[in-house]
Amino acid sequence: MRDDWLSWRQRMPLFLFAGFVMLLLVLPSLLVVPMSFSAGDYLEFPPSEWSLRWYRAYFESSLWQSATTISVITGLLTAVLASLLGTMAAWGLLLMGKRLPPLLMLMLTLPMTVPTILTAIGVFYVFARLQLINTIPGLVLAHTMLAIPFVVILVLSRLQSFDLNQIRVAESLGASPIKAFFKVALPQIRFAVIAGAVLAFITSFDEVIVAFFITGGGKSTITRVMFTSLRDQVDPTIAAVSTILIALSVMAVIMFQLFEAHEAKPGPQD
Repeated sequence: MRDDWLSWRQRMPLFLFAGFVMLLLVLPSLLVVPMSFSAGDYLEFPPSEWSLRWYRAYFESSLWQSATTISVITGLLTAVLASLLGTMAAWGLLLMGKRLPPLLMLMLTLPMTVPTILTAIGVFYVFARLQLINTIPGLVLAHTMLAIPFVVILVLSRLQSFDLNQIRVAESLGASPIKAFFKVALPQIRFAVIAGAVLAFITSFDEVIVAFFITGGGKSTITRVMFTSLRDQVDPTIAAVSTILIALSVMAVIMFQLFEAHEAKPGPQD
């Protein structure tokens, strides 16, 4: 009993420190929620009056709805393209063994290390020549470039425990390399691929710097509209949009955790 009490007492500082860090991470986001229900014309905390006025303004605004639609479409296309290309790249790195992967891995993860503003400037000049400025395909390509590193890292980490002899056995039984991958490898790494796709969607949906350089007008993303609104005219609509995004993010995390728990359950055959 004494040992248990000492153990609990020794862990208390860690619990308190972890709680403090969580508070620092969560509190700024939570403060936005009550501000979104303000009836006033400006952001205030705490609100002097409560109202759904700014949620109604968001849903009735063609600008906000258009930006939301573009962000969702771009995010979904980015998730599909990044998960496809990232998985192919990770599989290629695995098959190459130890010949070139360190150099190739550095190149594939370069968008994570280079400041986004530099990437945005480069993308702007290249896309201007290709006439991809202010287009959804251009935005999808740019966001895919930023999202691929996350997919590569997640899938490759899962593939580290994959036994390539399974592929060799499948090929010896007559399966083509592509069929062997889809029938043998993909079912074992599908959770990493899905996780990469989710991160790719979040990366695209939250990105603002590249979007600020290559979009505008009717092709603006929701983050770009939020940035422009903060710069030009601050009103609680931004808080309402932020609260909606927080709610969607929390729901996505919960669904992701439930899916992970379901995948971790042993099947009847186990």
